[in-house]
Amino acid sequence: MTDILLDVQAIEKHFGGLVAVNSVDLQIERGMIASLIGPNGAGKTTFFNCVTGFYTPEVGDMLFKGQSIYGLRTDQIAQRGVARTYQNIRLFGNMTVLENILIGMHIHLKSSPLGAVLGTPFTRREEQRALDEAMQLLHYVSLDGQGDLLAANLPYGLQRRLEIARALALKPELLLLDEPTAGMNPNETEVMMNFIRRLRDELDLTIFLIEHDMKLVMSISDQVSVMDHGMKISEGTPGFVQRDPAVIKAYLGSGPAEDMEQDQQAQSAPDNVEVKP
Repeated sequence: MTDILLDVQAIEKHFGGLVAVNSVDLQIERGMIASLIGPNGAGKTTFFNCVTGFYTPEVGDMLFKGQSIYGLRTDQIAQRGVARTYQNIRLFGNMTVLENILIGMHIHLKSSPLGAVLGTPFTRREEQRALDEAMQLLHYVSLDGQGDLLAANLPYGLQRRLEIARALALKPELLLLDEPTAGMNPNETEVMMNFIRRLRDELDLTIFLIEHDMKLVMSISDQVSVMDHGMKISEGTPGFVQRDPAVIKAYLGSGPAEDMEQDQQAQSAPDNVEVKP
């Protein structure tokens, strides 16, 4: 029997007269690496924002582990096992690397404010456990020895890893990655691709990512969903999506996505999308 972890049912998100997400259905099975692709402005990040509670859809429902998360706050959705990273890195730059990870653990801490003030034995033990787990995460994302550095002083690629470590501190079952290789060179992208596989295989996570690097998407994904102008236009295995005429039209600008940026066309279409009739 299929174990559906995330079940999004015909959600819509409107901004005035603009329909940013238009009746999109999407299911993700437990243990899957699923990707969401599409031209710039297709509605991908808005879809992520709906799933994680930053936006509330006007229509539809969203089920996580069979329970509706529609209308829940972001922290409530995180407590249920959904964590994310961002298209633009959102770290606390003036805090240390270690402190950034510890922030991600706050929803699991049970100590009361009074216990923190008094420094009760329970609070001290809990704080030590959190510190130990944070150090383990530093090691897992290859940031050993960097814990006392300010997050803003890390190189770009390591800031991406730190953001993932902070998300892992939430102890999620579903991890959403919004353009995890944005701004990376090919070697860094290859390293990140292997790291994402490790997250799924070693930590038993389900991964849902937005990505513009088609080589990465087609290499790593079990399922690829495609959005254009707010609608889901295709879904299936990487091979199926590569050959889908609707996807080819969207990426080549011969269909409804003619205003797609030229840099994405150059990156995505010639090398990774089959364009032969």
